[in-house]
Amino acid sequence: MSQRARYIMIGGFLGAGKTTTVGRLAKHLSDQGLKVGLITNDQAGGLVDTKLLRGQGYATEEIAGGCFCCRFNTLVDAAARLNDATKPDVFIAEPVGSCTDLVATVTYPLRRMYGDAFTIAPLAVLVDPVRARRVFGLDEGGTFSSKVAYIFKKQLEEADVIVISKSDLLDESQREQLRAVLAKEFPLAKIVTASPRQETGLDELFSTLMSGEQARRNPMAVDYEVYAEGEALLGWLNATVSLKSDDEFDANAFLKQLATNVQGRLQVAGAEIAHFKMTFSPDDGIAGELASINLVRSDYIAELGMELDEPTTGGQLIINLRAEADPASLMEAVKAGVEATASQFFGLKATLDHEEHFRPGKPTPTHRDGEVVMEVKGGCKPGSGCC
Repeated sequence: MSQRARYIMIGGFLGAGKTTTVGRLAKHLSDQGLKVGLITNDQAGGLVDTKLLRGQGYATEEIAGGCFCCRFNTLVDAAARLNDATKPDVFIAEPVGSCTDLVATVTYPLRRMYGDAFTIAPLAVLVDPVRARRVFGLDEGGTFSSKVAYIFKKQLEEADVIVISKSDLLDESQREQLRAVLAKEFPLAKIVTASPRQETGLDELFSTLMSGEQARRNPMAVDYEVYAEGEALLGWLNATVSLKSDDEFDANAFLKQLATNVQGRLQVAGAEIAHFKMTFSPDDGIAGELASINLVRSDYIAELGMELDEPTTGGQLIINLRAEADPASLMEAVKAGVEATASQFFGLKATLDHEEHFRPGKPTPTHRDGEVVMEVKGGCKPGSGCC
């Protein structure tokens, strides 16, 4: 690279609004004439996030099979591929929503080893305000067990910037009460409020990410046993389903009904949903055309993000579901939900093409604060001992 590119990482727990924020930032920078490359990350392949960001026209690399911390060399390789293809001025990376310790295992090693290629932005961590108020005891409602909440809080502890995302869901007094709790718990972080969906409050965040520097401080202490146990409590499911109908059907209505159907089954099973999201790509639509839906809590209402303008006769459905639950129960709920929902649309057939359901393995970072640990050749596999 003739001049150093900007490396921005936007973290946060599952369902915090990372993908929406990444898309907004990418558009903001593109409108300024900057080239942007995006890197998504997950424990398994077939990401809704990747589909959504590529659908917006951005060069996007997907790193599957483990967190950035466990796939550090793969992260560097992905940046190199983007650089060879489009030479981005800015790289935006979205890590797995259940990962933490990103400063010590990703940005510090990146700055140390590749400081001639990148400038490192402050680490921004988004937080769903409704979920945060429950985790910190401000409100009652469904939340996570203590070991999952440990990861949630550790993400915030290492943040340079904490973003109270979806701020439109709270009134002013609720926002200020949450801000006060976060400021007390995490005094080293700058706290901003924003609503990526409503496109409000983003200017301050984007300015900080493009002009500020990552704070240089000692990496936080992390109990990797508790961290691993917290991740292992989460069930992970990725699936692709082919939909085909003799007659046209409303894919937007199908997504809403399917989300509600699966949600009801998981509520009966006592599962706490962390994030449930789906995209549908029609076979007979314009290239890149998508419908999408998003559910971020068990007691929330699923929301359509992108909608199709016309009915369709078929296409591909991508399902990503993360919840504190047994992975097999997630698969049962999805299969039953798909079957029940398809039966409500005359002539519609649903075929499960691919599925993965598992619990994440123990995080084993490639580097931590400069110390080489290990990297599993060929990538981290679920349950292999690498996150």
